Amino acid sequence: MGQLDGKVVIVTGAAGGFGEGIARLFVKEGARVLIADIDAVKAQKVAQELGKNASSRQCDVSRSADVRAAVQACVDTFGAPDIVVNNAGTTHTSQPMLNVDEATFDKVFAVNVKSIYYMAHAVIPLMRQRKSGVILNIGSTAGIRPRPGLTWYNASKAAVNVMSKSMAAELGPDNIRVNAICPVMGATGLIEQFLGGPDTPENRARIIAGIPLGRMSTPEDVAYAALYLASDAARFITGIELPVDGGRTI
Repeated sequence: MGQLDGKVVIVTGAAGGFGEGIARLFVKEGARVLIADIDAVKAQKVAQELGKNASSRQCDVSRSADVRAAVQACVDTFGAPDIVVNNAGTTHTSQPMLNVDEATFDKVFAVNVKSIYYMAHAVIPLMRQRKSGVILNIGSTAGIRPRPGLTWYNASKAAVNVMSKSMAAELGPDNIRVNAICPVMGATGLIEQFLGGPDTPENRARIIAGIPLGRMSTPEDVAYAALYLASDAARFITGIELPVDGGRTI
């Protein structure tokens, strides 16, 4: 018996990286998962690999209409979502803050922050109807202990972290739990932007030097944290920032 038997889940940005890891583990644990991603081809491939308990939907989370359509696709395919994982994210290349142009700044905040606003409008009314729900927002250690070079990205993830706490406080009376998961850097599709250079062993070593457990995060690390917070084992936990960081934020 899986920890998420019968649960309906939406995971954004689930065609790769942390989101794919979460989707795979959640299906293994008995959930039915809508894989929402801007890359329709990759999303469909992951869904096909996962079988009948997964479906895919092309979704640009920075567009309100796309988010609403993805939620409706979930309702039509599996039913109203019990759990939503706002995982889709982007960044700017690590560089001096004044070198980041306005369009890039706007995109970072649209994808990382405004997307949660759009998803909240689409799913909270459905969760309130049933007086039950779990929302997991993927924040970052960057929003807890920021470092130079990623100033605007750091700010967007700090917004996610605080927004999660505020949502938890407001939605508690509706029995909707909201938590933030804060991974340290992993070897995802954004790694070269985070590094501000090529993905070389030398550049990785600079990051790993600040992580007491001596490695970067993996999709499985983040997925297991998400599974715990989404499951009934965490039924009395809401409003936390859970670092999945090998000790990076100590």
